[in-house]
Amino acid sequence: MRLKLTVAYDGRPYSGWQCQPNGNTIQDFIQGALEKVSKVPVTLHGSGRTDTGVHADAQVAHFDTPESVDMNPYNWVPALNTKLPATIRIMDCEEVTDDFHARFSAKQKTYSYDLCLAPVLHPLMSGRAWHLPRQLDPESLEQALSHYVGEHCFKAFAANRGNETEATEYTRTLTESSFEVIEDGYRITCTGDGFMYKMVRLLTGAAVQCAQGRLRLDDHLALLNQLENLPNGKSPYCAPADGLTLKNVSY
Repeated sequence: MRLKLTVAYDGRPYSGWQCQPNGNTIQDFIQGALEKVSKVPVTLHGSGRTDTGVHADAQVAHFDTPESVDMNPYNWVPALNTKLPATIRIMDCEEVTDDFHARFSAKQKTYSYDLCLAPVLHPLMSGRAWHLPRQLDPESLEQALSHYVGEHCFKAFAANRGNETEATEYTRTLTESSFEVIEDGYRITCTGDGFMYKMVRLLTGAAVQCAQGRLRLDDHLALLNQLENLPNGKSPYCAPADGLTLKNVSY
């Protein structure tokens, strides 16, 4: 039986989603819990990576249950949660078809990014929002974010992992790039058919530079759709991980 997990986590204590030698990742902890329940190693497949310090309300992963374990999907939720830190929780578990894949079946992802404009960042918000104790121009922020909507080459807004090739595809389609007012600040929301390494943080950082009057809107727009040799270069404006949350994965 193939099972789909919906996972929420506070990313602050962890080194991101994907397994690493230090073992301090969300995937490491969930695979460890799966092995404790199943008594055999189990491979977990996620919808994609989140980086160190990034949070999730609804990360998606799947695994195939070992033949030796006969347990309905509902019971996997408490079984795993009793073996996970309080900052990682399995929110839902459901049976899916054998051809479902958490990563390759995904159609869209939605991320949010919180900006705190209060003079003092509340200690409970540390690691949960980017503290910007100065006013941002909402019109410039809205216009900068609107530049991202549609199909574009986002090569200037993709950090290098070190495994890129000349054939790497940087074209993505964003159906939403907007913000709303929240208590003490703004929440940026981006929805698209895929996001590259640090892409949302780079998009956010550049838009904030525009809203602070440090980056001209025409120069910001020029960073998009650079198909040959990046004449305007990579965007150097990367927002911190603190305010970023994976909100939803659509299939």
